[in-house]
Amino acid sequence: MADTSARTLRLLSLLQTNRFWPGTELAERLVVSPRTLRRDIDRLRDLGYPVHARPGVDGGYQLAAGAALPPLVLDDEEAVAITVCLQAGSQSAGDGLAEPSLRALGKLVTVLPTRLRRRVDALRAMTVSSGWSAVPLSDLDPAVLTDLALTCRGEERLTFTYTAADGRTSTREVEPHRLVSHGRRWYLVAYDLTRHDWRTFRVDRLTASHATGARFRPRTLPAPDAATFVREAIGARRPGYTVTAEIAAPTEHVHTRVGRWCTVTALPDDRTHIELTVDSLDWPVFLLGKVEADFRVLGPPELVAQLREWGTRFTRAT
Repeated sequence: MADTSARTLRLLSLLQTNRFWPGTELAERLVVSPRTLRRDIDRLRDLGYPVHARPGVDGGYQLAAGAALPPLVLDDEEAVAITVCLQAGSQSAGDGLAEPSLRALGKLVTVLPTRLRRRVDALRAMTVSSGWSAVPLSDLDPAVLTDLALTCRGEERLTFTYTAADGRTSTREVEPHRLVSHGRRWYLVAYDLTRHDWRTFRVDRLTASHATGARFRPRTLPAPDAATFVREAIGARRPGYTVTAEIAAPTEHVHTRVGRWCTVTALPDDRTHIELTVDSLDWPVFLLGKVEADFRVLGPPELVAQLREWGTRFTRAT
């Protein structure tokens, strides 16, 4: 549903340029088949958008000139899913997605109904991403995410029941700070009023949340940002792996591509050393591929084995 809704938003954005779009060009822009494009056009028509079609080999689509367009119709789950995807894109580095994603986020907020606009805008403002791996929504209620975002933005104390990794439950009262998407999880960063310290809470383990109505003055987070705080907190709980590699590319190029996720150090002869700590070796495989340059893994040996396994599988596929 998230992919379909995001694609529909992109299709609408293209059609609103008021030009005639050949069907083949639209399909290429959206990376879909002509049949899928026709279904997306029908979906826009069902939502009230007057899309004219020209049949034939030179056929295509265009919005009716001067038509009064209705607001984009999305349910809560679709709106949250699109916001999450565009938020991740707006925080990407070096892949050309940041600026268009940010523009699309602004457009999305302006065309949503007032009730939904407030919730989605809070999610946009109060969420940070610590990486570009996809964050699933299937195990989360979108209303929970937007409720948490609203308490973060409103600086309102929050109570909830939390289930720890060992299965024990406890009632917490916190001062919520930010939501962080990290790896395959969502985390709430908050000051725990019972423990008198900053904590991270996995959102999928959080139930019965309730805003108390009591306001608070924001405290200073003991980290440069919420994403860094989550990464450090998770790293302190799990030994993980320290990944080091040498990249055959200038430091400026490496920093542009992956600098926000690892430590980058310049080496002689336009080479670069990178280091990062992870709890899964899947992530550095993607990161090293994103550099788009030759590299040599210095450690750990498990990553070398994983790259060899992935390489064999990819070679078979080609």
